[in-house]
Amino acid sequence: FKSDIEIIRERDPAARGIIEIFLCYPGFQSIVIHRFTHKLWQLKIPLIPRLLSHLNRQVTGIEIHPGAKIGDGFFMDHAMGIVIGETAEIGDNTVIRECVTINRGTNHRNKTIIGKNCLIMAYSHIAHDCLLGDFCIFSNNSTLAGHVTVGDHVTLAGMVAVHQFCHIGRHSFVAGGSLVRKDIPPYVKAAREPLSYVGINSVGLRRRGFKASTISSIQNIYRILFQKKHNNTQAISIIEAEVEATKERDEILSFIQNSQRGIMKGYFQN
Repeated sequence: FKSDIEIIRERDPAARGIIEIFLCYPGFQSIVIHRFTHKLWQLKIPLIPRLLSHLNRQVTGIEIHPGAKIGDGFFMDHAMGIVIGETAEIGDNTVIRECVTINRGTNHRNKTIIGKNCLIMAYSHIAHDCLLGDFCIFSNNSTLAGHVTVGDHVTLAGMVAVHQFCHIGRHSFVAGGSLVRKDIPPYVKAAREPLSYVGINSVGLRRRGFKASTISSIQNIYRILFQKKHNNTQAISIIEAEVEATKERDEILSFIQNSQRGIMKGYFQN
């Protein structure tokens, strides 16, 4: 439990000592109980893990199925009303806030996955069979329907709702209150209604160490795709012919070509 204590002391300035964490942090108490019940679950011991999980819920107000796989350094901040389903998997050093719900998987993927170093804020819901990458930030009341795929370093501002089977590419930013009905390609900012391209996520890319030349190339790709009034097929042909091949260029083109729901609208002016 060392990593679970360390992340609380790192992330919560109100934590004044180990004894206080043991006695006054229901999130920590709940994860301690869960790690024990999960071991029993892995040993295929019947009934007892579920009974202990039920007791955990009564004492802490947190429901974690003993089958859920939770990594090291997991912190439930202001923990209350949190629900984590049977086949959910949560990576190391992830923080979730009060009233977050994470469903189990179904026959589609058989699991719901949250990556490493994510922050899932209060009242967010992640439905069955969703797949979240690493370093994602979901602000309050973000809601994902089932089967959604989210890449690494994606930020959802408050009250974003994502339609089932949508795909959000890496390093994207989605503005607060947005309704996501189409796929969002990598490296962009998305906003407005209907959801549209409003530029690349240049601030996020700079913070993550992207070179200015790389950011400029990404910007040029989306200028061709979204601002030159080409259809997607025409834009892809022009990008392949005129833009130097890089991993970012190829990632964007692959995302567009493999989109199942179609990508969001291009830039427009009111």
